[in-house]
Amino acid sequence: MTSFSAAWGKADPETGAWHHLAHHSADVSAVVMELLDLPVFRARADAAAGHPITPGQVTCLAALAFLHDIGKLATGFQAKAWPEGAGITPRGHVQCGWAWLAQGEAESALAGNAPLIGRWDQIQGWFQVLFAHHGRPVPVPDLTWGQDAFLPRQGYDPAAQETVMGNALVNWFPEIRSACPPRLSPEFSHFFAGLLALSDWIGSDRRAFPFVGEFQETYWQQARQNARRRLREIGLDRSGVSLAGAPDWALLSDHPQPRPAQQVVADVPLADPLVILEAETGAGKTEAALWRFARLYQAGLVDALYFAVPTRAAARQLQVRVQQAMRRMFGASAPEVILAIPGQALAGEAHGVRLPDFRMRWDDTTTEPPRRWAAEHATRFLAAQIAVGTVDQVMLGGLKVKHAHLRGSALSRSLLVIDEVHASDAWMTEIQRSLVDSHLRLGGHAMLMSATLGAVARSAWRGEALPDLPGAQAAPYPAVWTGTGCFPVTGAASRGKDVRLTLHEGWRGEDAAGLAVAAAREGARVLVIRNTVARAQETFANCRAVAPDLVFSVNGVATLHHSRFAAEDRARLDARVEQVLGGTGGGCLVIGTQTLEQSLDIDADYLITDLCPMDVLLQRIGRLHRHTRARPAGYGEAQSVVLCPPEGLDPLTRTAENGLGNYGRTASLSGVYLDVPALAATLERIVAEPVWSIPAMNRALVEAATHPEALDLIAEARGWRGYRQRVGGKAIAETQGARLVLLDRSAPFPDRFPEDEVIRTRLGEFGVVLTLPEGTLGPFGAPIRTLALPVQWSHGLTGEEEVQVDAGAEGLTLRVGDRVFFYDAAGLRREEE
Repeated sequence: MTSFSAAWGKADPETGAWHHLAHHSADVSAVVMELLDLPVFRARADAAAGHPITPGQVTCLAALAFLHDIGKLATGFQAKAWPEGAGITPRGHVQCGWAWLAQGEAESALAGNAPLIGRWDQIQGWFQVLFAHHGRPVPVPDLTWGQDAFLPRQGYDPAAQETVMGNALVNWFPEIRSACPPRLSPEFSHFFAGLLALSDWIGSDRRAFPFVGEFQETYWQQARQNARRRLREIGLDRSGVSLAGAPDWALLSDHPQPRPAQQVVADVPLADPLVILEAETGAGKTEAALWRFARLYQAGLVDALYFAVPTRAAARQLQVRVQQAMRRMFGASAPEVILAIPGQALAGEAHGVRLPDFRMRWDDTTTEPPRRWAAEHATRFLAAQIAVGTVDQVMLGGLKVKHAHLRGSALSRSLLVIDEVHASDAWMTEIQRSLVDSHLRLGGHAMLMSATLGAVARSAWRGEALPDLPGAQAAPYPAVWTGTGCFPVTGAASRGKDVRLTLHEGWRGEDAAGLAVAAAREGARVLVIRNTVARAQETFANCRAVAPDLVFSVNGVATLHHSRFAAEDRARLDARVEQVLGGTGGGCLVIGTQTLEQSLDIDADYLITDLCPMDVLLQRIGRLHRHTRARPAGYGEAQSVVLCPPEGLDPLTRTAENGLGNYGRTASLSGVYLDVPALAATLERIVAEPVWSIPAMNRALVEAATHPEALDLIAEARGWRGYRQRVGGKAIAETQGARLVLLDRSAPFPDRFPEDEVIRTRLGEFGVVLTLPEGTLGPFGAPIRTLALPVQWSHGLTGEEEVQVDAGAEGLTLRVGDRVFFYDAAGLRREEE
């Protein structure tokens, strides 16, 4: 900056350019006003306030937003842009905001205009919300803090600049002389905090709001124009983005008729904000959700869609499908679908690389398309018009973490779809339920989907008492549930299948390989799903040793499918699996883990699976005889072999094996599939009824293996009462723990967020992600960039370490400090393995 006399709000230290504080404040205020002028955002604000907000109240909210950076008047903040700080102690502007509020005479503040807002109810609470615009509440500092922050220095007079701000306040927002903002209820304080944080992020973008250094009395009109244009550019204003036709079935598909579940969802009144779809794998749940979105969008009830799935791999897979659907639904105006995964910038088919200063380089253009604004930073994901990502991004809006308010308010305009909702544990479910409740209270819409939800989870989501076991088993399936009613899906049985299940005692790699190779040699396309990566790799090695010509391959390289592959290789694996198990061809072997259960459109002739909980088993069976097509001789009937522990289930209550039972390393329970009574219930159903009619039996099967009454009987009969109590206690502890970190939007606005702990969307530690040297080629001959390590291999690493890569004939040797890993077509392994 060349002058120190005027207050700056934004500055570029490299060029010396700066933006007047009043202008930046106007930019943010203008975005607030323009957002509240959009019908869906206004409807959400009305719901938060509990009444329709008047134009005068909107102006008052914008006037408050104008004061969000009032602390930047402080000399201690202004000096940050002066050469070498002029020897003045730098100050944070939010803390200085509190100091400004406490100092001086209220009657003379803001050029004598402070009483106009000082008369408003709960003005201290309003400033608490204003000063949280960087994503977290800021506690009131000690009264002695910053007493020297507003002393004039070096030709800069804070009082004079405050007069400029005060005059701009009444000139640009004259309605504050007679109007007041809405009552600051808890719900409105949380909503407005998010709206303001979103507005500050948008209004701070120099690409949309060019710097104007010298104060201009007419700048407010320019700010409004810039804000209006920017909201259209980045997709928060849906103007010009219209469906290509009426929101009927023909808009989504060339199939002559929707499937039964899809039609029932379409018939649910739009006034029902919560829809729960329980239907078997292959029932078309994704298209049902997209159809629901199209109808809500056409009616003006939502502006956006966020599709949440359990894993990153599932999100990557689904993003491609949803992008194709958007092109059909919207035609030439189709919005790009962003992939809401941190570190993976993807908008439509374009990949981005992050540059310094929040900028992005896209691989299909030399510019920065404004429509990709939401894809540029993880905090903005929920502000996208169409996004597919993990459920974790949604859950971050429901926790006491930075930017939670922004995420929640941005999400409010969306239809929130949570797929595979049954896959969440007690901790995740409690967080999701709280967030969805807040979303619905704002007038938002949500859709939950599952093949195997069960009465326990469904009752919790609907806020009703758990029915007894007979009542739970009598509930219709498939079915669509709303907050108040149930709509059975009829006609689904005509698409059903009978599956014959056979138990096999023994689950070594040799066991699985012997069964799989024999079937593949008879012409069957065999799907083998193991509970752990180690067992999958063991099975793969055995199959490759005896039948290398039958093993699934990518680019001619035999391989398998699990989580320990580079993200780029996982995408190649996904595409190849769908090709091999989706078209025509002879016998083959596809071996993998739980990564094969979800989001892949695969159709196996024969399934070999480890024992697992009933809901998971039904997911795996959903990949068997998924479509109607010719089968090899002997495989016209759907068949599955379930591999079981040779010594029975009782040892699993003490020591886990193959992903089942308690690891037993600590006093607390830990493991993948912990509920041994539930595993026993699954086995009992296979023994009692070895042929399952799917989906006709799904309800009875799920309730027999998940309902507390059924599991209590099994635990009592087998002497597992204590273990069963420990499993239940773990779920209760996780639920109660989640409630301690939830952001309760029905409670008063908090004065602080936790500072000294990490609040996570999922319990347990996270593995580090290694960045590989540029130009590294993976086992399939294509470039790879990153590799995620499992938790147990990550201790002591930060992910910032240099990775040395040695390429050999057999694969890549990776050295990270004193640790050595090997990466080849079998996936990532540690040297000692």
